[in-house]
Amino acid sequence: MLFHYHLWTPFVEETERFYQQLGFQVTQRIGKIEGAFTSFDPPLHWDDFREQRILFRIIEMKRGAINITFGHGKKVMFDHIGFLVTEADRLQILDRAEGLGLTVQANERRTFIGTPFGFRIELQTHPDAVQSQTGDQLLQLGIATPTLGLEPLLSQLLARPVPEITTSAAERMHVRQAVFSGMPALPEQDPNGLEVRTVSPLTSISGRILDEDL
Repeated sequence: MLFHYHLWTPFVEETERFYQQLGFQVTQRIGKIEGAFTSFDPPLHWDDFREQRILFRIIEMKRGAINITFGHGKKVMFDHIGFLVTEADRLQILDRAEGLGLTVQANERRTFIGTPFGFRIELQTHPDAVQSQTGDQLLQLGIATPTLGLEPLLSQLLARPVPEITTSAAERMHVRQAVFSGMPALPEQDPNGLEVRTVSPLTSISGRILDEDL
């Protein structure tokens, strides 16, 4: 299940505010201040620390089966997407990644697979990464890349069609669109230029969201 994306952004507070307006809850804030990483988790809010010049490494926000994270960057950059999988699926995916010549970084909490498209793929097995696996969902991400072949690679890696990811050509790699279910059906644009669309109820054909539903 596609559940996650991560961005680097100079618009950290604005990004948090945008997703709060969509009903996401902040579950974690970790930032670097005076050379040390410190937690600024709720119930703290921005008025409590805005003037401290914190460089946030990660802010995590959740709603239903969706997890969005972002941290401070000098410019907007897309870092990775995440799939929630079983441990058995994770091991099979890693075998296929090795066969495809992709790099793998794994630790106790999560696994990352490098791609030739400028972003990574996270494999997450811990159910607490989301609030609920049956709640609102991240239905689709549209990723623009200057290199062809992302969709076939994902199909090989996951051993199934991956309609959750659509691609388009662009001079630079970036996420252009995210589609959620279970929220007010209004198109928005987040502070990083990512178009956020919602559909409710979900209608699809062979796993692909119909254009008329957006």
